[in-house]
Amino acid sequence: RWQALNTLFTEALVHASACIRGGRCPSFDKTLLGYPAEIAADEHLEAAYRALALTLPAESDIAREIGSNIDPDAIGAARNLLRSAIAREAEATFAKVYGETRNDGAFSPDAESAGRRALRNVLLEYLSASSGDPALAAKQFDDASSMTERAAALTVLAHQFAGSEAANRALSGFERRYADNPLVLDKWFVVQATIPGPETVGLVRRLMLHPAFSITNPNRVRSLVGGFASSNQTGFHREDGEGYRFLAETILKVEENNPQVAARLAIAFRSWRSLEKKRQNLARAALSEIARQPDLSRDLRDIVERTLA
Repeated sequence: RWQALNTLFTEALVHASACIRGGRCPSFDKTLLGYPAEIAADEHLEAAYRALALTLPAESDIAREIGSNIDPDAIGAARNLLRSAIAREAEATFAKVYGETRNDGAFSPDAESAGRRALRNVLLEYLSASSGDPALAAKQFDDASSMTERAAALTVLAHQFAGSEAANRALSGFERRYADNPLVLDKWFVVQATIPGPETVGLVRRLMLHPAFSITNPNRVRSLVGGFASSNQTGFHREDGEGYRFLAETILKVEENNPQVAARLAIAFRSWRSLEKKRQNLARAALSEIARQPDLSRDLRDIVERTLA
């Protein structure tokens, strides 16, 4: 059932992104939009399964399905439209189930409780898209009884309401609370690195100046720079190529201290041939700039040359 629904979502998103590229407004089948409410309300299904079934395919998955001449902005726009359409259609059901998954007791790591948290977090994303209001996510952030719930609320606030007072307050609060916990603070960097849209490359540059960031800290580099390049389709594949130029520049800085991490970052360029022509040319130019450097490590040169070949 999950695989069938995932296939339907994928087909709808591929079609919608093609419509957007063609200057048309996509529409979605009413039957498809009705399935998520049925799944969310079906108590015979485990909560973890419902959470999985309700999760839309990632933008990178849609790009792989399309295969060539890819426009990440069209895919991102299509996914946002489908999420909003589902949220509007199922809002009452989603709100009811979201309320029923609230945990007023002590945190429990068991599978059933983890599944309920996962379902609640997926529904939070939909309900926030439906309302256009950060209040629900802000409340979950403030009331969270677990890191899973707090991090999910932070992600919704940062990604759907970037720059809002609620999002800025949550980001500041999270940073203060976990400033002495490196692993959790890595999540804070990832959340911001993966904010959709062309402005995020500038944000990532600014975060590289943050006192908690160090170009010689592999985990922090992977969280911020790696998170941006591998998981932010609309940010990294910015139409003017700034995301590619930023990554190439940063790879060369990282390579001075850690060639293995630099080579790993360069893997983000591997799908450049599947992009539409303008982005292809810009990505190739950034890769070629790396390749022109005379003293590259063997690991990095091998990745870059094979990617360009």
